[in-house]
Amino acid sequence: MKKTLLVASVAIFLSACGSVTTRQSERQNIKLNFVAEINGQAFECGKSYANVGTTRSTITPSDFRFYVSEIKLVRKDGESIALDLQQDGIWQYQNVALLDFENGASTCRNGTTQVNAMVRGKVPKGEYTGLELTVGVPFELNHQDPTIASSPMNSTAMFWNWQGGYKFIKFDTASTGISPQKPAAANVVGPVTGYSVHLGSTACAAPSRTQAPKSCQNPNRITVRFDRFDHASNVIVADMGAVLAQANVDVNAPGSAAGCMSAPDDADCPPIMKALGLAPQSKQQFLNQR
Repeated sequence: MKKTLLVASVAIFLSACGSVTTRQSERQNIKLNFVAEINGQAFECGKSYANVGTTRSTITPSDFRFYVSEIKLVRKDGESIALDLQQDGIWQYQNVALLDFENGASTCRNGTTQVNAMVRGKVPKGEYTGLELTVGVPFELNHQDPTIASSPMNSTAMFWNWQGGYKFIKFDTASTGISPQKPAAANVVGPVTGYSVHLGSTACAAPSRTQAPKSCQNPNRITVRFDRFDHASNVIVADMGAVLAQANVDVNAPGSAAGCMSAPDDADCPPIMKALGLAPQSKQQFLNQR
C-alpha cells in the first residue's frame, strides 16, 4: 500500500512539473518601444525646439521621464490580458515601469546617465490587436518611502512626498521668455526662464506630508487605449509639444511654481490637464502611436 501511494505521489508530481513547463512554453516575450518627441522632433538633452505653446516660443528641455503601469494587451476578441513585467531590478517593479529619456548630459546634467525607452514582459501566446496602459503609479505603490523602495521606485527625483506620492510625468524645460508680439497680461508674472510639467496625485488626505494618505481627491492617472496596436511594429510616442500646445510657456501665474505642478488652483494647469485628458470632456494628447 505504501509503495502504491509513493508511486501515485511521484506520478502527480511529475504531471504537475510537466504542466508548469507547458504553461511557460506557451508564453511569449513582449517588447513595447517608446519614443519621446517635442512637436514631432526627437527629444534630446540640450536641443532647442521652436514654435512651442501659444506664443510659439523656443524651449530647451532638461528632463523627461514618466511612469507607466497596469499594461494590458488586448486580444482580437476584446479580452484584455495583463503584461507580466520582467522584474529587472532597474526599470520595472511589479506592474510599474519607468521610461527615462534624459541622459544626464548637457542641460540634463541633474539627471541620470542611463536611459530607458522600452517595457519588457510576457503574455500567453495569442493574437493581440490592441494595447491598454496607465500613465502613473497605482495607489498601493504611490505613497511609500523611496529611500528604501526597489528600483525604479527609489528615484527621489520622481517623488514629491509620502502624502502626494510620485511624479507620474516629470518634464522640465527652459523658455526663451515672453514673446515681444504677445507681452504678459496684467494678472501674470513674467518673463520666466523655466517651465515644468509635473503630473501626480493631489488633494491626498493625510495628517502630514510624511504620512501616506487613505485616498486622493485627484488621482490624475491617465488611461490610454490603442484599439489597433501591433506590438511588433508600432511604437508609442510621448509628445510634450502636444501637451504644451495651448499653454503659455513664457509666463507664470502669480503665487505658483513655474509651469504646472498639478495643483487644482494653479492657473497654469488648465490647458495642461486638458491636453492630458484630465479635464472634463477632454482627450489625452500625451501618448500616441506610430
